[in-house]
Amino acid sequence: MTYFNRMLTQMNSLVIFRALRYDPVLIKLTDTMDMIEKDTDNIDGIIDVYTDMIAELYKHTDDLTEYVLKAVLEDENLFILKKGEGLPTGTLLENCLANELAFLEEIATVPCKELTERIRYSGFLPEYKISPRDFSQIYAQRVHEINKIGYGIYSKNNIFIIKEGLMTPVENPDPIRLSQLHDYEQEREQVILNTKALLAGKPANNVLLYGDCGTGKSSTVKAIANEFACEGLRLIELKKKQLHEIPNIVEAISKNPLKFIIFIDDLSFTEDDSDYAALKAILEGSVDSTASNLVIYATSNRRHLVRETFTSRKGDEIHFKDTLQELLSLSDRFGLTVTFQKPDKKIYLDLVNKIAEQYELKTDKEELELKAEQFALGKGGRSPRVAKQFVEYIKGIEN
Repeated sequence: MTYFNRMLTQMNSLVIFRALRYDPVLIKLTDTMDMIEKDTDNIDGIIDVYTDMIAELYKHTDDLTEYVLKAVLEDENLFILKKGEGLPTGTLLENCLANELAFLEEIATVPCKELTERIRYSGFLPEYKISPRDFSQIYAQRVHEINKIGYGIYSKNNIFIIKEGLMTPVENPDPIRLSQLHDYEQEREQVILNTKALLAGKPANNVLLYGDCGTGKSSTVKAIANEFACEGLRLIELKKKQLHEIPNIVEAISKNPLKFIIFIDDLSFTEDDSDYAALKAILEGSVDSTASNLVIYATSNRRHLVRETFTSRKGDEIHFKDTLQELLSLSDRFGLTVTFQKPDKKIYLDLVNKIAEQYELKTDKEELELKAEQFALGKGGRSPRVAKQFVEYIKGIEN
Protein backbone atom coordinates (compact mmCIF):
# COMPACT_ATOMS: atom_id res chain seq x y z
CA MET A 1 0.00 0.00 0.00
CA THR A 2 1.41 3.39 -1.00
CA TYR A 3 1.84 6.30 1.38
CA PHE A 4 -1.15 8.22 0.02
CA ASN A 5 -3.37 5.13 -0.13
CA ARG A 6 -2.62 4.43 3.53
CA MET A 7 -3.58 8.00 4.37
CA LEU A 8 -6.87 7.64 2.51
CA THR A 9 -7.71 4.35 4.24
CA GLN A 10 -6.95 5.77 7.68
CA MET A 11 -9.04 8.88 6.98
CA ASN A 12 -11.99 6.65 6.07
CA SER A 13 -11.54 4.59 9.23
CA LEU A 14 -11.84 7.53 11.66
CA VAL A 15 -14.35 6.91 14.45
CA ILE A 16 -13.91 9.54 17.17
CA PHE A 17 -12.99 12.30 14.71
CA ARG A 18 -15.31 11.01 11.99
CA ALA A 19 -16.74 14.49 11.38
CA LEU A 20 -13.30 15.64 10.14
CA ARG A 21 -13.81 13.46 7.05
CA TYR A 22 -16.16 16.20 5.87
CA ASP A 23 -13.88 19.14 6.66
CA PRO A 24 -13.56 21.20 3.43
CA VAL A 25 -9.75 21.36 3.52
CA LEU A 26 -9.25 17.71 4.41
CA ILE A 27 -11.74 16.63 1.73
CA LYS A 28 -9.73 18.46 -0.93
CA LEU A 29 -6.44 17.22 0.50
CA THR A 30 -7.50 13.58 0.36
CA ASP A 31 -9.10 14.10 -3.07
CA THR A 32 -5.73 15.41 -4.29
CA MET A 33 -3.96 12.34 -2.89
CA ASP A 34 -6.56 10.05 -4.44
CA MET A 35 -6.25 11.64 -7.90
CA ILE A 36 -2.44 11.53 -7.75
CA GLU A 37 -2.66 7.79 -7.08
CA LYS A 38 -5.43 6.91 -9.56
CA ASP A 39 -5.39 9.53 -12.31
CA THR A 40 -1.80 10.73 -12.65
CA ASP A 41 -2.23 11.91 -16.23
CA ASN A 42 -5.15 14.20 -15.37
CA ILE A 43 -2.87 17.10 -14.51
CA ASP A 44 -5.54 19.78 -14.95
CA GLY A 45 -7.95 17.90 -12.70
CA ILE A 46 -5.33 17.36 -10.00
CA ILE A 47 -4.28 21.02 -10.10
CA ASP A 48 -7.92 22.10 -9.85
CA VAL A 49 -8.54 20.01 -6.72
CA TYR A 50 -5.18 20.92 -5.16
CA THR A 51 -5.69 24.67 -5.65
CA ASP A 52 -9.23 24.35 -4.29
CA MET A 53 -7.68 22.92 -1.14
CA ILE A 54 -5.14 25.74 -0.91
CA ALA A 55 -7.84 28.38 -1.49
CA GLU A 56 -9.96 26.91 1.31
CA LEU A 57 -6.96 26.70 3.64
CA TYR A 58 -5.90 30.30 2.93
CA LYS A 59 -9.30 31.51 4.19
CA HIS A 60 -8.07 30.58 7.66
CA THR A 61 -4.28 30.23 7.61
CA ASP A 62 -1.38 29.15 5.42
CA ASP A 63 -0.33 26.50 7.96
CA LEU A 64 -1.95 23.10 7.39
CA THR A 65 -0.86 21.78 10.79
CA GLU A 66 -2.44 24.67 12.68
CA TYR A 67 -5.63 24.32 10.66
CA VAL A 68 -6.04 20.59 11.35
CA LEU A 69 -5.08 21.00 15.01
CA LYS A 70 -7.75 23.68 15.44
CA ALA A 71 -10.32 21.39 13.81
CA VAL A 72 -9.30 18.57 16.17
CA LEU A 73 -9.55 20.75 19.28
CA GLU A 74 -12.93 22.17 18.31
CA ASP A 75 -14.48 18.87 17.26
CA GLU A 76 -17.49 17.84 19.37
CA ASN A 77 -17.05 14.06 19.44
CA LEU A 78 -18.11 11.10 21.56
CA PHE A 79 -14.85 11.07 23.54
CA ILE A 80 -14.92 14.74 24.53
CA LEU A 81 -18.63 14.54 25.36
CA LYS A 82 -17.96 11.70 27.79
CA LYS A 83 -15.11 13.66 29.36
CA GLY A 84 -17.33 16.72 29.61
CA GLU A 85 -19.94 14.75 31.54
CA GLY A 86 -17.28 13.16 33.75
CA LEU A 87 -18.04 9.66 32.43
CA PRO A 88 -15.41 6.91 32.08
CA THR A 89 -14.07 6.47 28.55
CA GLY A 90 -12.52 3.01 28.80
CA THR A 91 -9.35 1.51 27.36
CA LEU A 92 -10.71 0.77 23.89
CA LEU A 93 -11.92 4.33 23.31
CA GLU A 94 -8.68 5.79 24.66
CA ASN A 95 -6.63 3.53 22.36
CA CYS A 96 -8.77 4.64 19.45
CA LEU A 97 -8.19 8.28 20.41
CA ALA A 98 -4.42 7.81 20.60
CA ASN A 99 -4.25 6.20 17.15
CA GLU A 100 -6.49 8.78 15.51
CA LEU A 101 -4.54 11.68 17.00
CA ALA A 102 -1.29 10.15 15.73
CA PHE A 103 -2.77 9.82 12.24
CA LEU A 104 -4.22 13.35 12.22
CA GLU A 105 -0.85 14.72 13.28
CA GLU A 106 0.73 12.80 10.41
CA ILE A 107 -1.68 14.03 7.74
CA ALA A 108 -1.41 17.56 9.13
CA THR A 109 2.34 17.49 8.59
CA VAL A 110 2.43 16.08 5.07
CA PRO A 111 5.01 18.34 3.38
CA CYS A 112 3.65 20.41 0.53
CA LYS A 113 6.36 19.01 -1.77
CA GLU A 114 4.98 15.50 -1.26
CA LEU A 115 2.02 16.69 -3.31
CA THR A 116 3.50 19.25 -5.71
CA GLU A 117 6.38 17.00 -6.79
CA ARG A 118 3.86 14.29 -7.73
CA ILE A 119 1.96 16.76 -9.91
CA ARG A 120 3.80 16.79 -13.21
CA TYR A 121 3.52 20.52 -13.78
CA SER A 122 6.41 22.94 -14.32
CA GLY A 123 4.44 26.14 -13.64
CA PHE A 124 3.77 27.85 -10.32
CA LEU A 125 1.72 26.06 -7.67
CA PRO A 126 0.75 27.77 -4.40
CA GLU A 127 2.15 26.14 -1.27
CA TYR A 128 1.27 25.68 2.39
CA LYS A 129 3.52 25.30 5.40
CA ILE A 130 3.53 22.82 8.29
CA SER A 131 4.58 23.05 11.93
CA PRO A 132 5.89 20.54 14.48
CA ARG A 133 3.02 20.06 16.95
CA ASP A 134 2.33 17.23 19.40
CA PHE A 135 -1.38 16.55 18.88
CA SER A 136 -1.62 14.00 21.70
CA GLN A 137 -0.07 16.29 24.30
CA ILE A 138 -2.10 19.32 23.22
CA TYR A 139 -5.34 17.32 23.20
CA ALA A 140 -4.60 15.88 26.64
CA GLN A 141 -4.13 19.42 27.94
CA ARG A 142 -7.43 20.45 26.37
CA VAL A 143 -9.22 17.55 28.10
CA HIS A 144 -7.56 18.50 31.39
CA GLU A 145 -8.87 22.09 31.06
CA ILE A 146 -12.30 21.14 29.73
CA ASN A 147 -14.07 22.87 32.64
CA LYS A 148 -12.62 26.20 31.51
CA ILE A 149 -12.25 25.80 27.76
CA GLY A 150 -15.15 23.51 26.90
CA TYR A 151 -15.58 21.79 23.56
CA GLY A 152 -17.21 22.30 20.18
CA ILE A 153 -18.70 25.74 19.56
CA TYR A 154 -18.30 26.56 23.25
CA SER A 155 -14.51 26.38 22.95
CA LYS A 156 -14.48 28.89 20.09
CA ASN A 157 -16.93 31.51 21.39
CA ASN A 158 -18.28 32.83 24.67
CA ILE A 159 -21.41 34.73 23.59
CA PHE A 160 -24.38 33.00 21.95
CA ILE A 161 -27.88 33.70 20.69
CA ILE A 162 -30.69 31.37 19.66
CA LYS A 163 -31.32 31.60 15.93
CA GLU A 164 -34.01 29.46 14.32
CA GLY A 165 -33.96 27.25 17.38
CA LEU A 166 -30.21 26.62 17.22
CA MET A 167 -27.41 27.75 19.51
CA THR A 168 -25.52 30.27 17.39
CA PRO A 169 -22.21 31.97 18.27
CA VAL A 170 -22.02 35.76 18.12
CA GLU A 171 -19.03 36.35 15.85
CA ASN A 172 -18.40 39.98 16.87
CA PRO A 173 -19.68 40.44 20.43
CA ASP A 174 -19.41 43.63 22.45
CA PRO A 175 -15.82 43.49 23.82
CA ILE A 176 -16.57 45.64 26.88
CA ARG A 177 -14.61 44.81 30.04
CA LEU A 178 -15.17 45.68 33.69
CA SER A 179 -12.24 48.10 33.61
CA GLN A 180 -14.21 50.23 31.14
CA LEU A 181 -17.15 50.64 33.54
CA HIS A 182 -16.97 53.36 36.17
CA ASP A 183 -18.75 54.01 39.48
CA TYR A 184 -21.63 51.70 40.51
CA GLU A 185 -18.91 49.51 42.03
CA GLN A 186 -21.13 48.19 44.84
CA GLU A 187 -23.90 47.23 42.42
CA ARG A 188 -21.53 45.44 40.06
CA GLU A 189 -19.71 43.72 42.91
CA GLN A 190 -22.92 41.92 43.92
CA VAL A 191 -23.28 40.50 40.43
CA ILE A 192 -19.57 39.64 40.22
CA LEU A 193 -19.62 37.75 43.53
CA ASN A 194 -22.70 35.82 42.43
CA THR A 195 -20.96 34.90 39.17
CA LYS A 196 -17.85 33.76 41.03
CA ALA A 197 -20.05 31.50 43.16
CA LEU A 198 -21.47 29.95 39.97
CA LEU A 199 -17.96 29.37 38.59
CA ALA A 200 -16.85 27.81 41.87
CA GLY A 201 -19.75 25.34 41.79
CA LYS A 202 -21.43 27.01 44.78
CA PRO A 203 -25.11 27.97 44.98
CA ALA A 204 -25.70 31.06 42.84
CA ASN A 205 -28.78 33.24 42.50
CA ASN A 206 -30.76 34.29 39.49
CA VAL A 207 -30.28 38.06 39.26
CA LEU A 208 -32.59 40.91 38.29
CA LEU A 209 -30.72 44.10 37.43
CA TYR A 210 -33.32 46.80 37.83
CA GLY A 211 -33.03 50.53 37.20
CA ASP A 212 -33.22 53.49 34.87
CA CYS A 213 -32.22 53.36 31.23
CA GLY A 214 -28.55 53.83 30.47
CA THR A 215 -27.26 53.07 33.95
CA GLY A 216 -25.06 50.17 32.83
CA LYS A 217 -27.18 47.11 33.62
CA SER A 218 -26.65 45.35 30.28
CA SER A 219 -23.03 46.49 30.07
CA THR A 220 -22.39 44.94 33.49
CA VAL A 221 -23.64 41.53 32.38
CA LYS A 222 -21.72 41.61 29.09
CA ALA A 223 -18.52 42.80 30.78
CA ILE A 224 -18.76 39.99 33.35
CA ALA A 225 -19.24 37.45 30.55
CA ASN A 226 -16.09 38.72 28.83
CA GLU A 227 -14.11 39.00 32.06
CA PHE A 228 -14.71 35.39 33.14
CA ALA A 229 -14.77 33.67 29.74
CA CYS A 230 -11.34 32.18 30.42
CA GLU A 231 -12.72 30.74 33.67
CA GLY A 232 -15.35 28.75 31.79
CA LEU A 233 -18.24 31.23 31.65
CA ARG A 234 -20.50 31.48 28.60
CA LEU A 235 -23.46 33.80 27.96
CA ILE A 236 -26.63 32.96 26.02
CA GLU A 237 -28.70 36.02 25.16
CA LEU A 238 -32.44 35.50 24.74
CA LYS A 239 -35.14 37.83 23.51
CA LYS A 240 -38.36 37.86 25.52
CA LYS A 241 -40.25 36.14 22.73
CA GLN A 242 -37.71 33.28 22.95
CA LEU A 243 -38.38 32.40 26.58
CA HIS A 244 -40.10 29.21 25.43
CA GLU A 245 -36.63 28.04 24.33
CA ILE A 246 -35.41 27.85 27.95
CA PRO A 247 -36.28 24.14 28.50
CA ASN A 248 -34.42 23.22 25.29
CA ILE A 249 -31.40 25.28 26.36
CA VAL A 250 -31.36 23.63 29.77
CA GLU A 251 -31.45 20.19 28.19
CA ALA A 252 -28.64 21.10 25.77
CA ILE A 253 -26.22 22.51 28.37
CA SER A 254 -27.11 20.74 31.62
CA LYS A 255 -24.30 18.20 31.20
CA ASN A 256 -21.79 20.68 29.81
CA PRO A 257 -18.73 21.25 32.04
CA LEU A 258 -18.90 25.02 31.49
CA LYS A 259 -21.04 27.55 33.37
CA PHE A 260 -23.75 29.57 31.63
CA ILE A 261 -25.65 32.80 32.06
CA ILE A 262 -28.97 33.04 30.24
CA PHE A 263 -29.24 36.78 29.69
CA ILE A 264 -32.60 38.47 29.05
CA ASP A 265 -32.27 42.18 28.35
CA ASP A 266 -35.06 44.71 28.93
CA LEU A 267 -37.48 42.18 30.37
CA SER A 268 -41.12 43.16 30.89
CA PHE A 269 -44.55 41.59 30.47
CA THR A 270 -48.12 42.64 29.91
CA GLU A 271 -50.78 41.33 32.29
CA ASP A 272 -52.08 38.92 29.63
CA ASP A 273 -48.63 37.74 28.59
CA SER A 274 -48.09 33.98 28.68
CA ASP A 275 -44.37 34.10 27.83
CA TYR A 276 -43.49 34.32 31.50
CA ALA A 277 -44.40 30.65 32.12
CA ALA A 278 -41.03 29.21 31.02
CA LEU A 279 -39.14 31.86 32.98
CA LYS A 280 -41.31 31.29 36.05
CA ALA A 281 -40.59 27.54 35.89
CA ILE A 282 -36.82 27.95 35.95
CA LEU A 283 -36.94 30.68 38.61
CA GLU A 284 -39.02 28.42 40.82
CA GLY A 285 -36.57 25.58 40.26
CA SER A 286 -38.83 22.89 38.86
CA VAL A 287 -36.88 19.67 38.32
CA ASP A 288 -37.12 19.58 34.53
CA SER A 289 -36.34 23.27 34.05
CA THR A 290 -33.10 23.85 35.94
CA ALA A 291 -29.44 22.95 35.80
CA SER A 292 -26.72 23.54 38.36
CA ASN A 293 -24.42 25.11 35.78
CA LEU A 294 -26.62 28.03 34.77
CA VAL A 295 -28.25 31.16 36.14
CA ILE A 296 -30.65 33.73 34.72
CA TYR A 297 -29.55 37.36 34.57
CA ALA A 298 -32.27 39.77 33.46
CA THR A 299 -32.38 43.55 33.17
CA SER A 300 -35.52 45.62 33.42
CA ASN A 301 -36.68 49.18 33.83
CA ARG A 302 -39.71 47.88 35.75
CA ARG A 303 -39.37 46.73 39.33
CA HIS A 304 -42.27 44.29 39.01
CA LEU A 305 -41.61 43.39 35.35
CA VAL A 306 -45.31 43.72 34.46
CA ARG A 307 -47.07 46.67 32.82
CA GLU A 308 -50.13 46.89 35.01
CA THR A 309 -53.04 49.02 33.76
CA PHE A 310 -56.23 50.26 35.42
CA THR A 311 -58.15 48.24 32.83
CA SER A 312 -56.54 45.04 34.09
CA ARG A 313 -57.81 45.80 37.57
CA LYS A 314 -61.35 45.88 36.22
CA GLY A 315 -61.09 42.53 34.43
CA ASP A 316 -63.98 40.07 34.48
CA GLU A 317 -61.94 37.13 35.77
CA ILE A 318 -63.38 35.88 39.06
CA HIS A 319 -59.97 35.47 40.66
CA PHE A 320 -58.18 38.16 38.66
CA LYS A 321 -56.40 39.44 41.77
CA ASP A 322 -54.66 36.08 42.17
CA THR A 323 -53.59 36.10 38.51
CA LEU A 324 -52.38 39.68 38.71
CA GLN A 325 -50.50 39.02 41.93
CA GLU A 326 -48.77 36.03 40.32
CA LEU A 327 -47.51 38.22 37.51
CA LEU A 328 -46.46 41.04 39.80
CA SER A 329 -44.55 38.67 42.08
CA LEU A 330 -42.40 37.31 39.25
CA SER A 331 -39.56 39.68 40.14
CA ASP A 332 -39.56 38.32 43.70
CA ARG A 333 -38.59 34.92 42.31
CA PHE A 334 -35.15 36.26 41.43
CA GLY A 335 -32.82 35.46 44.30
CA LEU A 336 -30.96 38.74 43.96
CA THR A 337 -32.21 42.13 42.81
CA VAL A 338 -29.60 44.82 42.15
CA THR A 339 -30.81 48.38 41.67
CA PHE A 340 -29.01 50.79 39.33
CA GLN A 341 -30.25 54.33 40.02
CA LYS A 342 -29.71 57.41 37.87
CA PRO A 343 -26.57 59.26 38.96
CA ASP A 344 -26.72 62.62 40.67
CA LYS A 345 -24.65 65.52 39.33
CA LYS A 346 -21.52 64.57 41.30
CA ILE A 347 -21.48 60.96 40.11
CA TYR A 348 -22.38 61.96 36.55
CA LEU A 349 -19.46 64.39 36.32
CA ASP A 350 -17.17 61.82 37.91
CA LEU A 351 -18.22 59.38 35.18
CA VAL A 352 -17.57 62.01 32.51
CA ASN A 353 -14.06 62.70 33.84
CA LYS A 354 -13.15 59.02 34.12
CA ILE A 355 -14.38 58.23 30.62
CA ALA A 356 -12.67 61.38 29.30
CA GLU A 357 -9.39 60.14 30.77
CA GLN A 358 -9.96 56.77 29.14
CA TYR A 359 -10.52 58.51 25.77
CA GLU A 360 -7.58 60.88 26.39
CA LEU A 361 -9.59 64.06 25.84
CA LYS A 362 -7.69 67.34 25.64
CA THR A 363 -10.59 69.59 26.66
CA ASP A 364 -10.16 71.50 29.94
CA LYS A 365 -11.93 69.83 32.88
CA GLU A 366 -14.03 72.88 33.85
CA GLU A 367 -15.19 73.40 30.26
CA LEU A 368 -15.82 69.67 29.89
CA GLU A 369 -18.06 69.53 32.95
CA LEU A 370 -20.05 72.58 31.84
CA LYS A 371 -20.65 71.07 28.40
CA ALA A 372 -21.44 67.70 29.97
CA GLU A 373 -24.28 69.21 31.98
CA GLN A 374 -25.63 70.98 28.89
CA PHE A 375 -25.44 67.71 26.96
CA ALA A 376 -27.33 65.83 29.70
CA LEU A 377 -30.02 68.50 29.71
CA GLY A 378 -30.50 68.01 25.99
CA LYS A 379 -30.71 64.24 26.47
CA GLY A 380 -33.36 64.53 29.16
CA GLY A 381 -31.22 63.48 32.13
CA ARG A 382 -27.94 62.14 33.43
CA SER A 383 -26.80 58.53 33.06
CA PRO A 384 -23.60 56.57 32.39
CA ARG A 385 -24.77 56.10 28.80
CA VAL A 386 -25.21 59.85 28.36
CA ALA A 387 -21.75 60.42 29.89
CA LYS A 388 -20.18 58.05 27.37
CA GLN A 389 -22.12 59.55 24.47
CA PHE A 390 -20.97 63.01 25.50
CA VAL A 391 -17.31 62.02 25.74
CA GLU A 392 -17.45 60.29 22.35
CA TYR A 393 -19.06 63.42 20.89
CA ILE A 394 -16.29 65.64 22.27
CA LYS A 395 -13.63 63.20 21.09
CA GLY A 396 -15.10 63.36 17.60
CA ILE A 397 -14.92 67.16 17.37
CA GLU A 398 -11.56 67.71 19.08
CA ASN A 399 -8.68 68.80 16.88
